[in-house]
Amino acid sequence: MPHSTRTKKRQGAERLSAKSSRSLKSAESADNQFVPHIDTEIAGIHFQNPVLTASGTFGYGQEFAHLIDLNQLGGIVVKGISAETMPGNPPPRIYETDSGMLNAIGLQNVGARKFLEEKLPFLRALKTRTIVNVFGYSTDDYVRTIEILNAGEGIDAYELNISCPNTRSGGMVYGSDPKLTEEVVAASKRAARYPVIVKLSPNVTDITVFASAAEAAGADALSLVNTFVGMAIDVETRTPRVSNITAGLSGPAIKPVALRMVYQCARAVRIPIIGMGGISTPEDALEFLIAGARAVQVGTANFYAPDTAPRIAQGIRDYCLRKRLHVGELIGSLRAPDSSASTITAR
Repeated sequence: MPHSTRTKKRQGAERLSAKSSRSLKSAESADNQFVPHIDTEIAGIHFQNPVLTASGTFGYGQEFAHLIDLNQLGGIVVKGISAETMPGNPPPRIYETDSGMLNAIGLQNVGARKFLEEKLPFLRALKTRTIVNVFGYSTDDYVRTIEILNAGEGIDAYELNISCPNTRSGGMVYGSDPKLTEEVVAASKRAARYPVIVKLSPNVTDITVFASAAEAAGADALSLVNTFVGMAIDVETRTPRVSNITAGLSGPAIKPVALRMVYQCARAVRIPIIGMGGISTPEDALEFLIAGARAVQVGTANFYAPDTAPRIAQGIRDYCLRKRLHVGELIGSLRAPDSSASTITAR
């Protein structure tokens, strides 16, 4: 081979090698500059990250301000608010169980007017979204509470508690009858100034029936699941561990069932879902997102590890960075074989 030909081939190979090296460096540089987006949108509300705190486990938010930076949260769901002040159930009303907690607080709260005057100004100053959990003992109660709260600036959405098992009437009835679910959701939606998220009870045979009923009635989103009805007995005294006898079970013990219900509902309705139930680690939260939830709520873990929610948000960010994914790409991304889908879904 002539010397000039060998030289040209060598030069061509060198140029190709240099080009490949530049392309590799460019790819590595782009890879190193990847910034995952972990924000999410639900009912037209933009959340900076998909991690919220669950109603009844985080007070009115301010109680945790000395423990964590509240501005790191996607949202705060305040404890249930009624039209009038409620004292709640007599103690004992909390009992720790294996991998969980029973509670029958009885929806103790300051009432809608005092919430607007005493609690909302603090929440309004945060960049974290504020969702107000609302409950009542009749459809009129829900509507009246919402009408009072409508005057508040800084509320981003309402979460209708139609499923609380801690009371002897009211919410449990609505959460157990699809027709009553439609009734209270429709009336609340007509009255509401802000989007309405409906919190579903797991204490039903087929939760997708209630998800569909809420959607048909105009719900903007769903949150699920609330606590499971349970109880505990002191065998020495043969008395209930909780004065209300039955109470709501939450914590890691309920996570597998809650996750299954979120997956089912995500396939049954078109509106966004917020998942909850035993979430205490980033991996727990990621499971719910992959199952179809657009966001998650952290509940019982707040009692023993107040930094859980911001830690989970950071864990989701780290996972997305490692996988080179945005949160939106995770939602509903479960790789389930078609043959299994029909055996675990209701429709």
